Amino acid sequence: MSGYRIKNLSASPVLIRSNLLFLALFLVTLASSFFAQANDAVNPPEAARPSAIHDKPLVERYVLDELKSLRHDQQDLERRLTIDITDRELAVADKSMNYANVTVTYFFYIIAGVASLVAFIGWQSLREIKTHTAKLAANQLQSIAEQYEEKFKVLEQELKRKSRTITDNNREIEIINEIHNLWLRAQSAQTPEQKIEVYDEILTIRPGDLEALTYKADAAMEMREFNWAQSLCNRVLEVDPTNAHAFYQRACAFACLGVEDRAISDLERAIHNSASFKELALDEADFSQLKGHARFETLLAYHEPEKP
Repeated sequence: MSGYRIKNLSASPVLIRSNLLFLALFLVTLASSFFAQANDAVNPPEAARPSAIHDKPLVERYVLDELKSLRHDQQDLERRLTIDITDRELAVADKSMNYANVTVTYFFYIIAGVASLVAFIGWQSLREIKTHTAKLAANQLQSIAEQYEEKFKVLEQELKRKSRTITDNNREIEIINEIHNLWLRAQSAQTPEQKIEVYDEILTIRPGDLEALTYKADAAMEMREFNWAQSLCNRVLEVDPTNAHAFYQRACAFACLGVEDRAISDLERAIHNSASFKELALDEADFSQLKGHARFETLLAYHEPEKP
């Protein structure tokens, strides 16, 4: 409709221009006739002059009537074109409104029908979905609760185990502190008997403490209880066959008992396991009886560091 309207609007100026061109041609023809008649009027022929004078008002009247008729036709044409265009615009607007009204009505009907269908058919399904969802959620929550319960049990057992470990560690720390205090007492003891009493307390707290046994053997050597010291060293070496301190104490005991070969063998093992006992052996009074012995001298000479 809008295209037709544009076509009519563009056709109106063309028609007007054609009418104007026809009017211009008519006026030119009329002017030519008028000038010809004027010329004839100036120089009229003898026979024709009376007739031209009488015809002149008729020509002018004809021209004026034609102009009036042409103006009326032009006005009627513009009025008809305006009415036609207005009618077509009203028709297009009416059709557009009718189309929009029908579209909205149909769309509303479709929505209402779909909603009614869903409400009619899907109500039972929605209730079943709701019930199923509630059951599924309850089962899922129950499963999660059971899983966390198992995790909490494992965590509780782990906490109990760690609590026992912490308690044992605290007890061990107390024992270590107590033993440390006993070692300080042993260092400050004046007599071997006092040292042995402290070492016995350490062995009471921690039975089989190899370090306490070796130092107890050292105290027994100070008391000149060589067999006792040897027995204590044997107990240590049964547990730790590489204990250099026990080998050294037993070597001292063997040297004091006169068992020189056994004493030198134990001294070799002690120096082999810990070279620091070489310096102690050089100044050890218990080895005075071994001086001059070939193996003893060779052992100390072999392990003695070279002088610069």
